[in-house]
Amino acid sequence: MSLSAAAEEDSSSSEIHLPAEIDWHMLDKSKFFFLGAALFSGVSAALYPMVVLKTRQQVSSSQYSCFNISSAIIRFEGLRGFYKGFGTSLMGTIPARALYMAALEVTKSNVGTGLVELGFSDTTATAVSNAAAGVTSAMAAQLVWTPIDVVSQRLMVQGCSHNHNSMLRNLNSENYRNGIDAFRKILCADGARGFYRGFGISILTYAPSNAVWWTSYSMVHRLIWSAFGCYIYDNNNSRPDSRAMVGVQGLSAVLASGVSAIVTMPLDTIKTRLQVLDAEENGRRSPLTFGQTVRNLVKEGGLLACYRGLGPRWASMSMSATTMITTYEFLKRLSTKSQDKFT
Repeated sequence: MSLSAAAEEDSSSSEIHLPAEIDWHMLDKSKFFFLGAALFSGVSAALYPMVVLKTRQQVSSSQYSCFNISSAIIRFEGLRGFYKGFGTSLMGTIPARALYMAALEVTKSNVGTGLVELGFSDTTATAVSNAAAGVTSAMAAQLVWTPIDVVSQRLMVQGCSHNHNSMLRNLNSENYRNGIDAFRKILCADGARGFYRGFGISILTYAPSNAVWWTSYSMVHRLIWSAFGCYIYDNNNSRPDSRAMVGVQGLSAVLASGVSAIVTMPLDTIKTRLQVLDAEENGRRSPLTFGQTVRNLVKEGGLLACYRGLGPRWASMSMSATTMITTYEFLKRLSTKSQDKFT
């Protein structure tokens, strides 16, 4: 018995109008991954400037507004400054997203089905399966994404240390021509371990963040459909109106992103600094430790320093999540083996 089937039974018995779930076994995998790579590459391109702003705020030794940083980028680097490292990031996005989507769907489907068969309610099975899927998908994606993150973030902040006075005084001083050059220089300087700077903190950031996000999203999504589903189905009452579905998905994504951003922001700030900044001792530079990073943040502004970049991160997460979830649900519907398997 699948989780979607349980959802339909629960829906019919309690008059809750929930759209049918599309399980992993219903998807055409080749179409799913090919279309997913194309769609999410476009999403990444649209949201990349927000990631650059967030990264520069997080590694700054002082508080700078998004407006000040944006103005400095335009003045000294031009519009291209908002896309530093994008090519490298995009190369990592495709395999990372593939791992993420596969782990997400397999875990959500198997865990959800298993819990239903054990007698758990559909609500509990949905919450637990989404939390488990968030954790496993984040861990799988970080195997690819952390090295790409290290390289792309170095490129994002490169060149701004001399443009913004002491804004990035501990910034790695290497000059990278492109992603390949950055890869080679990091390998020579730090070895393979250099590409996994902050890997542990990345897992601690993204695993709970994904668990919180997917659980919050599934619960908010369910609550909205439970409360208003009967009002937003189309005239023949057989399937929800497509615009209503997008609206519910978008609202659920924004609310879930707010919760996730606030909970995990300090860890994300520490992760970014570990991946980008260096410590300087006796004229030599070396990677910062977790303890040094925390002490520096406390000196610079205490707990509030951990929330530098919260605005861009929340905005980026909300826009990314809204775009991602609507694109993702659209992708799943495009990739079903047979369109008549769901309504």
